[in-house]
Amino acid sequence: MKEKITQYQQAFSQKNELDLLKYFVGNYKIKLASSLGAEDQVLTHMLAQLGGDVQIFVLDTGRLHPETYTVLDESAKKYQLKYEIICPDRDKVEAMVQSKGINLFYDSIENRKECCGLRKVEGLKRALSTCEGWITGQRKAQSVTRSELQQIEWDHAHQVIKLNPLADWTQDQVWDYIRQNEVPYNALHDQGFLSIGCAPCTRAIKDGEDPRSGRWWWETPEQKECGLHIEGGQVKRTNNGSTR
Repeated sequence: MKEKITQYQQAFSQKNELDLLKYFVGNYKIKLASSLGAEDQVLTHMLAQLGGDVQIFVLDTGRLHPETYTVLDESAKKYQLKYEIICPDRDKVEAMVQSKGINLFYDSIENRKECCGLRKVEGLKRALSTCEGWITGQRKAQSVTRSELQQIEWDHAHQVIKLNPLADWTQDQVWDYIRQNEVPYNALHDQGFLSIGCAPCTRAIKDGEDPRSGRWWWETPEQKECGLHIEGGQVKRTNNGSTR
């Protein structure tokens, strides 16, 4: 598959995002993992323009902002979508909270990763077990952990294709697209939230701060991934851009 990924990277290097999405959606069973953030809303709009059966899943951790649920509802109605909602295992979450407290993630990185693991990573594994690839809204400019991002990668952790169509987009490009196409977006973005996750782990940021500085702000930048986009505790990339 490494050779095929390299071929895809070369073949689509001069094509736009819609061409990329159209090909892979048409030739693979592939899903968009949506956090309902700005980038994922852009991709939702693009996929809706392609028509057909749009496959989008949302990891409902149980601790999302009310505004996130609102934009989920608005998008489902606007694009006539039926989102796949993935919830965490109730028994495991209950046991974790009973043992370590409701806000355990503030106490240590280990606790935070355990919480992300149960509420998000396990759900992602379930969602990807029924498909051949997934689409993310990741961009290189979002954080130091994503600086080597490629539009097309091989996800070794889940053994599927991973597409990052907006990898080279700037924040301005994302918002220009949203405004020009009247794409529904999370109201928290207007309150200084650039990256939106669970309510206890997300805050607004100041002008000039890193886009993901509002996520797990008590940790160092190198730690700021929840586990959805890493393997073995860190981001590992090969020369052909595949995530290892």
